Amino acid sequence: FVGNSTYLDDHGPPPQKVLPFPSQVVYNRVGKCGSRTVVLLLRILSEKHGFNLVTSDIHNKTRLTKNEQMELIKNISTAEQPYLFTRHVHFLNFSRFGGDQPVYINIIRDPVNRFLSNYFFRRFGDWRGEQNHMIRTPNMRQEERYLDINVCILENYPECSNPRLFYIIPYFCGQHPRCREPGEWALERAKLNVNENFLLVGILEELEDVLLLLERFLPHYFKGVLSIYKNPEHRKIGNLTVTVKKTVPSPEAIQILYQRMRYEYEFYYYVKEQFHLLKRKFGLKSHIRKSRPRPEFFIPSPLETEEPIDDEEEDDEKWLEDIYKR
Repeated sequence: FVGNSTYLDDHGPPPQKVLPFPSQVVYNRVGKCGSRTVVLLLRILSEKHGFNLVTSDIHNKTRLTKNEQMELIKNISTAEQPYLFTRHVHFLNFSRFGGDQPVYINIIRDPVNRFLSNYFFRRFGDWRGEQNHMIRTPNMRQEERYLDINVCILENYPECSNPRLFYIIPYFCGQHPRCREPGEWALERAKLNVNENFLLVGILEELEDVLLLLERFLPHYFKGVLSIYKNPEHRKIGNLTVTVKKTVPSPEAIQILYQRMRYEYEFYYYVKEQFHLLKRKFGLKSHIRKSRPRPEFFIPSPLETEEPIDDEEEDDEKWLEDIYKR
């Protein structure tokens, strides 16, 4: 009977969803490197382009046991594709556990600037709320909260010395215990992973060019990202996430930090050079200065964005959503 016919009888099986390539992207975002801005943009883009944005509300667990790695890889791998997964987590080797290796993307910044941003944000928060830092670090003693940055560095407090300063490289080196030891082994492994597993590692100081290249390489995720980012409303809100009470350490303290972070700087300059090569290849001009004996500090980044206490509880991304609802 015609009345009993089903969709399958009349049309055959429903057409399979054609997935773009790549359809599995991981942004294992480095803390205090502008990822708050990028996640806000991704929230808009996922609705606009229909990809699955998978965010994590775990912000303080970057190193995982073998079982935790397996569990997380399994959870990510079974997400509906195309997906973009984002979390503060050191590089995960999917193929080691029999999974398909996704495409990785990331952004880093000048290591001393990143460290200072973190140091003062933990103590004093940003303009989004005066109590932000109190919620984030409620157990911090007053003498620690008001510890002078120069004293911290010059007197070798744990927060201002290795291994705490060895922060960016492990995000690219991975989960191996040696990835957390400042040295050549971790540095070389991080470089190798950048070459083999990362589609793009950008530089926060050149964020607009990072977004342009992401739009070029991953259009089904990032098409139109630059116009959203450059919207005046976006720029205005960005000012609310600038860390307050940030002070500049003495030249002597900075020189000590630079020595302690020499592997971080070697990695940063390696990534920067690769990024500039990529820009030239795609016709984007870089303003490359001649190298100096010591890095140029305190270049204001396009948006001094800080990581929230909890992405899911913050609703200040609403301004971005409103742009598209006007």
